[in-house]
Amino acid sequence: MPFRRKKFIFLVQGEGRGHMTQAISLYQILTNHGHQIQHIFIGNSNRREVPDYFIKSFNAPVELIDSPNFICDHRNKSIRLIPSIIYNLKYLNRFRKSLKRIHIVMSQNMPDTLINFYDFLGGFYNFFYRPKARYIVIGHQFLASHPEFRFSPGNPVHKNLFLGYNYLTSLGAELKLALSFMPYRPQKIGNMMIVPPLLRDQLHQLKVDKKDFILGYMVNDGYSQEIINWNRRNPATRLHIFWDKKGEPEVKYITDTLAFHQLNADKFLGMMAECRGFITTAGFESICEALYLGKPVLMVPVKGQYEQACNAIEAVKAGAGIQADYFGISMLLEFISLYKQKIKDFKAWYAQGHSLFVKELTGSTAMPE
Repeated sequence: MPFRRKKFIFLVQGEGRGHMTQAISLYQILTNHGHQIQHIFIGNSNRREVPDYFIKSFNAPVELIDSPNFICDHRNKSIRLIPSIIYNLKYLNRFRKSLKRIHIVMSQNMPDTLINFYDFLGGFYNFFYRPKARYIVIGHQFLASHPEFRFSPGNPVHKNLFLGYNYLTSLGAELKLALSFMPYRPQKIGNMMIVPPLLRDQLHQLKVDKKDFILGYMVNDGYSQEIINWNRRNPATRLHIFWDKKGEPEVKYITDTLAFHQLNADKFLGMMAECRGFITTAGFESICEALYLGKPVLMVPVKGQYEQACNAIEAVKAGAGIQADYFGISMLLEFISLYKQKIKDFKAWYAQGHSLFVKELTGSTAMPE
């Protein structure tokens, strides 16, 4: 069968780093196989800026659009779900304009597939505009459809909101690709298929070391005070923490042994390869990167963000590290000596990913001649 280049448009949720990493990785996979990404939409968040590294990762237009996002408490730590819903209802006209803008670009480019990296607008666009393009959604959140998935206990309201978000995001989707720390059986149930994580090519080129510092990443900068307080009590431990707090310099030194860094993907991965251990709010991609590099992890799910509570359960099950309710870095330091790497198992699962993505998204694994 002759090679046929497929055309794609991406829609990416702008909350946090993970969905951006997934989009960059899939862009690399598809373009390496001769396919074209015509346009990338990314949801604009009032809480954080889209980092330059994301925009520079594509040889295609990257366009910010207004999209629903979460409201945090006054400390910028926990997610407030009801205020988030009320807040986003005030901006429905903005979101309608975003849907119209997506449709204009879709009509101009006529892609084969619209891929949604878990942005809320994607399901509504597919439902109301009924594009001819395939609609495919990607996210670790869709693993919740599998019978072996373990939900975080004791919060039925948040659980139902999480499942409702999954449903609305994937309205009319032909295929739901559920990213997972590890394989599950059966691998496919209905239109949901479990696939390995999407990680950037740069990860595979890193030289792993073990230098005397702890690396961190927090999706909400309100957790910084916990880390500052711990550092003042334990000044001998070097800490390098990544955040995306607006208005701060590239590197902000709090003490001689604590520095906060603005998000920089290459710098972050380089330091991940060299750190002793990793602390993070329980986002999916950074934990996968730690698993790949054999770094023990302390996970602190963002309060009110139910999916992160589920992430932490799955990550502990996969052997990534330990979970806590606060950034008690001493717990990680004690755990490091007990940590048993799962690199071999994780890399074997991850290695299946490229061919799976190309086959499911393009119908062929053939490369152009």
